[in-house]
Amino acid sequence: MLTAKQHELLLFIHRRLEESGISPSFEEMKEALDLKSKSGVHRLISALEERGFIRRLANRARALEVVKMPENMGAKGAEAVAKVTTPPAQRPEPANDVIEIPLHGKIAAGLPIEALESDRSLPVPAALLGPGDHYALEVSGDSMIEAGIFDGDFALVKKADTARDGDIVVALVNGEEATLKYLYHDGGRIRLDPANGSYSPQVYDERQVQVQGKLAGLLRRYH
Repeated sequence: MLTAKQHELLLFIHRRLEESGISPSFEEMKEALDLKSKSGVHRLISALEERGFIRRLANRARALEVVKMPENMGAKGAEAVAKVTTPPAQRPEPANDVIEIPLHGKIAAGLPIEALESDRSLPVPAALLGPGDHYALEVSGDSMIEAGIFDGDFALVKKADTARDGDIVVALVNGEEATLKYLYHDGGRIRLDPANGSYSPQVYDERQVQVQGKLAGLLRRYH
């Protein structure tokens, strides 16, 4: 048996997903249920999750999925149950406005430095990312400022092992140092161009450079 508030929250989440495919925020749930704090929402969500009515989608913030609805809901409830219990392939996956992607340390926008691996993640607005796998790197240096990329920005990178001339890429040099630059093929050699007149292009043999991704977007924090 669900409490009245649990039942009310489940219906609210279900209705929002049916209407827009987007999970409601905790603030929206708090206001809809006339609760005093978000901690009450957290408790209700945990209770519904423990009872198997909802589940949280991994690696995504604000992502909830309704697994089942209460059996004793009357005619309208029966209709809702029918919608929820259709095969997963026929159900639209909830759209979400924030996605967690791996944050792999710092990358040089000046001279190459080692790309540090870490187990951290970065919440990113889904609208900044297209299809494919992505990761984030913190920019260190000023050699890409004329491209609008500044020290301390977070480069959002789509995983790729090839790129066209003029793409801004994460290039791994000699298997150990990574840098963020414009890429150009130049007669069997690779030229990595900065976007700052104070820096010179870097030229390598093709075998020395491995493309590890293409720039998909930027995040900037203001302090």
